[in-house]
Amino acid sequence: MADLQYWLWLTSRKGLGPVGALTVLDHFITPERAYYAEQEDLEVLPLSPLSKKSLLDKSMEEPNRILGDCDRLSLRIITFQDADYPRRLRQIADPPMVLYIKGRGFRFDEEVAIGVVGARAPAQVSERRAERFGMELAAKGGLVVSGIAEGIDCCAVKGALKGGGRAVSVLAGGVDRVFPPKHRYLYEDVAAAGALISEYPPGTPHRGEHFPPRNRILSGLCLGVLAVECEPHSGTMLTINHALEQGREVYAVPIGLEEQCARGTNQLIKEFKAKLVERAEDILEDFVDLYPMKLACVAPLSPEVVRARLGGAGDKPRTEPAQPAGVEKELQAEREMVSRTQQKSRFTDDELAILTAAAKGPLAADEIVEKTQIPAKRVLSALTMLQVQGAVEERPGRRFYALVELE
Repeated sequence: MADLQYWLWLTSRKGLGPVGALTVLDHFITPERAYYAEQEDLEVLPLSPLSKKSLLDKSMEEPNRILGDCDRLSLRIITFQDADYPRRLRQIADPPMVLYIKGRGFRFDEEVAIGVVGARAPAQVSERRAERFGMELAAKGGLVVSGIAEGIDCCAVKGALKGGGRAVSVLAGGVDRVFPPKHRYLYEDVAAAGALISEYPPGTPHRGEHFPPRNRILSGLCLGVLAVECEPHSGTMLTINHALEQGREVYAVPIGLEEQCARGTNQLIKEFKAKLVERAEDILEDFVDLYPMKLACVAPLSPEVVRARLGGAGDKPRTEPAQPAGVEKELQAEREMVSRTQQKSRFTDDELAILTAAAKGPLAADEIVEKTQIPAKRVLSALTMLQVQGAVEERPGRRFYALVELE
């Protein structure tokens, strides 16, 4: 614990940043030795006066606050010198000294991690494509890495979860700070099925200046980065630049002449020689020989399952026909019947309780928690798996409807 305090002390020094912290570490070897350094010991370091002054502040108030928050929130902390720190990330020019993680642990160096990035306000066709790529990548053994805020990032994460896979979201603030607030349930879903990761301690708000440095971590964790839609000059392009500098593969979804989407992806293909991709296999085929156990034995989802989970067919816009009065009863009557003898083999106890609660009509997650008295985290995890199995459908307003009926 004491060693961890020194890491948190080092990374909370004002004006230092990841590059400055790495400079200190290169000189002193450990944060503890840097902590006990005197003013004359710091003179040889190529740091700003502000950074050197900050290193002379030996207060442990901030590190102790961070440790307390991590304990309270059940967050894990990985430092640059830990054995489980990702080698991929260690090799970039400015690796984060500390990572805060909420959710599952991953051996990133053994994962076919693919970053999916793009515009925050994309065209609907690009949203559908991002969700489809996220689903296909996850269903075929890949690990989807993205942001979680708006647009393409959010769609890719949702697709990965619908594909029954895992997703990792790299954040520009503390992992306990939801941004935007409307994505609270998505944060919880990702933490349950994957992980939320940040180099910022809990309590840190998401700020605009945090997103560019966040992007280097996103690409650094991955083998390759896919751009689905972006402007020629955008945050997505900054992520792609990080990927290119880090020696990662770059992929792009082409935009047709008739589409009014941003044309940055076409620029990536023409000028940066990004690989043009139309489906997840175009990406994963580059890594099958390197990671055969992750990819070669995964059975693909059938087209029918993909359409059902995405709620539409391919890239075609989904249209919702007007429903006449009484259609709810008709739809309910057409639901699959699951006999008592099949229920235990198909569903967990939590899933059965949720299906029972949602049998008469759509319910919000909060309503399911109230009706079942199951903790919210377990409800969200069960809802994700029920959607993957095609037993529950999410409807407008994030309300969940049972597609099966228990006898």
